[in-house]
Amino acid sequence: MSVGGPAGDERAWCVMVPHHARGARLARHRLAGELSPVVSAELLADAVAVSAELVGNAIRHARSLPGDVIRVAWRVRAVGGDHQLEVRVTDGGAPETPHQREVALDSVDGRGLAIVSALADSWGVDRDGLGQSVWARLSAPRLTVPARRAASVHSDSHSRAS
Repeated sequence: MSVGGPAGDERAWCVMVPHHARGARLARHRLAGELSPVVSAELLADAVAVSAELVGNAIRHARSLPGDVIRVAWRVRAVGGDHQLEVRVTDGGAPETPHQREVALDSVDGRGLAIVSALADSWGVDRDGLGQSVWARLSAPRLTVPARRAASVHSDSHSRAS
C-alpha cells in the first residue's frame, strides 16, 4: 500500500503473524517480498535480520495480542537521497521491558538486541494499553534502479559486452 505525498514517496505495510516460530518466517518472507522492489539489497538484508530478531524476541519473551498473533509493520519513505525504514513489532507485552544485554562469549542466546543495535540507526520501545511495540529505524542511500532490476540490467549489459 502506498501512502503519503506525490509519486508514492512513502509506503507502509502491516501483517499479523502467529505468536509461534512460523510467525517469524512468515514476517520475514512478507517483508522481503514487499521491500525487495523498493529498497537496496543491503537495506533489505538488514531489515530482514532486524525483523527476525524483533519477532523472535516477541515470540520468546512476550505475550501475544488477542487472537494469538503479533503485529509486524514497516514503513519506508524517501527523504532526500536516502530511504528511511521503520520496522515495528507489537505484542501483548512482557513483564520486563526489552533491553540490550551483556552476554558472555560462550552464551548461546541474548544477542538479539545487540544485533538490532548494530544494524539500525536507532531502536526503542513504546507501551500503550494493548501491549508494547519494539521498533527499529534503518536508513540507506536510495538507488535509482531497484536492487533486483539493477542486478539483471548489469548482467545483461555485461553479457552484451562480451
